[in-house]
Amino acid sequence: MKYPIGIQTFEKIIKGGYTYVDKTALIYKLVTEGSIYFLGRPRRFGKSLLLSTIEAYYEGHRELFKGLEIEQLEQDWQKYPVLHIDFNSQNFTNTDELISAIEYFLSSYEEIYGKDHNARTFGSRFLSLIIKASEQYGRRTVVLVDEYDKPLIDVMGTSIETKNREILKGFYSTFKAADRYLQFVMLTGVTKFSQISVFSGFNQPNDISMNSQYEALCGITEEELDSYFAEPIKAMADKFGFTIEQMKSEIKRMYDGYHFSRQMTDIYNPFSLLNALNAKELDEYWFSTATPTSLVKLMENFNDNIENIVSKSYASSEFIDYRADEQLPLPMLYQSGYLTIKGYNSRMRFFQLDFPNNEVKHGFITLLANKYLTFSEGSNSWITKVVDALDNGDINNFRLQLTAFFASIPYSQRRRGNGQEQECDFQYTIYLILRMISCFLVFVEKQTSEGRADCVIEAKDFVYILEFKLNGTAAEALAQINAKGYAREYAADPRKLYQIGCSYNSQTGTINDWADGDSATIMNDV
Repeated sequence: MKYPIGIQTFEKIIKGGYTYVDKTALIYKLVTEGSIYFLGRPRRFGKSLLLSTIEAYYEGHRELFKGLEIEQLEQDWQKYPVLHIDFNSQNFTNTDELISAIEYFLSSYEEIYGKDHNARTFGSRFLSLIIKASEQYGRRTVVLVDEYDKPLIDVMGTSIETKNREILKGFYSTFKAADRYLQFVMLTGVTKFSQISVFSGFNQPNDISMNSQYEALCGITEEELDSYFAEPIKAMADKFGFTIEQMKSEIKRMYDGYHFSRQMTDIYNPFSLLNALNAKELDEYWFSTATPTSLVKLMENFNDNIENIVSKSYASSEFIDYRADEQLPLPMLYQSGYLTIKGYNSRMRFFQLDFPNNEVKHGFITLLANKYLTFSEGSNSWITKVVDALDNGDINNFRLQLTAFFASIPYSQRRRGNGQEQECDFQYTIYLILRMISCFLVFVEKQTSEGRADCVIEAKDFVYILEFKLNGTAAEALAQINAKGYAREYAADPRKLYQIGCSYNSQTGTINDWADGDSATIMNDV
């Protein structure tokens, strides 16, 4: 099996014999039931391939679609003029890069369709091209715009952002004037900008980003995974010594979990999935391709912490549109793929958002931790030591690792405000370092019948219940575990269970008190 990793051209995939997950029935529905669309999806989710496939369809390349669903659906193949704009490859942090990109696009197509020397602005030249292309073909023009918002995301929070927004607004306003010359328009991107938007200059596109009919237009569904990739999954299972179902479960935890509508269709990250099957290794392929610097900047300027954002319920208006004048992180976190829909309350019309899978959770939390905290040694080295300790039930080593970690945080980095600020700082630090341990089930603020346990870690052979106190005593923390009955749900669990009370001193910035008890002690207390 040949995997089209990094290949975004439909023709190259088909002629090169690469695996193509057939989305053409959805594409046929798209082109026959509407004319102007916007689709938002995270990066490397197949948006470029989608537009390339639509381009091949409108250019009448029927031979490329042999054996695909659209071959039977489309009875009248026609050739239309297609203007394809791709903002993927440019770095728009360079001054005037957007002007150069648009100039290159316009000049290239003016060589084909002719230049209107009376057209002076980008908008008027674009309009002239749409009209000329339509007149030469005797058919209306198709316009495809890939990553329309990259010129804005690259420069978010800088003076160039406002300049680029005005350029794009004038450029895209062409669609309104050219309406009768347009057969089909589709813009793809990560983020839908609102209010002072590039969309305000022309007729609003049909936003299908959360349309359940098109939820699987990009990405790979469970059904497609079974249909197209049964053989490589078996080969991967043989390598790991897993059953096929065990291997699928591991792949699902790592790369599945995206939902883009109320229907909650499971969508796998296609880039990570294909890389994993090709290499026969589970790794963080998607997250390692780029650092979301714009998100980090938003989080740095935001007063809330990530644990106060995830696992919460929101109205769709709170995360669908990014508003440049507010610069809140939630819409960008969702639209960039770092959070996804995990539940929907139809009565209240609220959506629950959380990390989609282990790859994203571990990658993003580690990124935040490395920005928020200072490690005296690499974070991966520290995590490895903690994992070894928890895997082996070595709570003394676990205590030493936590103590060493807090002792390594410079005094200048510790928050020295009032008690509430210090407590929030301590809680967030605990949250980040425990969330980084993604190979275990880690529950932070786990809800029980009588309260919330600060942290529960479930390993293969051990369960750890932890309670933390700021400027208190470990005995008080341990007593709270017993008083609240946090251990009751594990009474019949065969794994050995530990309860741990831990006290952090805000003056010294260290763990100064620790108390623990094993499962026998807990069972006696219960």
